[in-house]
Amino acid sequence: MESATAILINRHRLTESSLIVHWCAPDLGLFKTVAKGALRPQSAFAGRLDLFVTCEVVFLPSTKSDLHSLKEVHLVQPRLQMRNSYARVLAGTYFSKLVELVVERETPLGSVYELLQKSLDYLEGHEPSTRLVHRFENKLCEELGLGQVSAGAAGLLHETFHRPLPLQRAQLLEVLEVADGADAAVPRHDFT
Repeated sequence: MESATAILINRHRLTESSLIVHWCAPDLGLFKTVAKGALRPQSAFAGRLDLFVTCEVVFLPSTKSDLHSLKEVHLVQPRLQMRNSYARVLAGTYFSKLVELVVERETPLGSVYELLQKSLDYLEGHEPSTRLVHRFENKLCEELGLGQVSAGAAGLLHETFHRPLPLQRAQLLEVLEVADGADAAVPRHDFT
């Protein structure tokens, strides 16, 4: 058995009652587990396998594949406030998918994990902004050893890894543009 503190960054159905859960941990990197029976009403995993939660996970490593068997999950940080805003969920999804795109599986992440954790913690209490998106991309380039980038980090990531950026980036920037336009249309009053 192995254990780790990890952020749940993705999940999807394996069978009618089981899930494949993608995790991000500082020492283990990106890894996947199967949560057998997770969708059953009386499952020990019920209410614990939501996006962006940080958990203490216990799993049995597989000797045949990269899909390990999840045994226990203990919530450390649920990040419940992220679910109050579509923009927050979209930003968290984009950040998670971008990390999945650019790092190797089951390789220690260190500072990349810390960047994702801090970004999700920020989104817990704040709405995302275009500035936050660019800052995350710039910092990710720096952490990956691509150097400090003041602008165009998304393009650099695309060129370096030869993969299209996650679709959530365009969706998020569109949502933020609409939100910025709505904020500009509301008259501001200075009551000081």
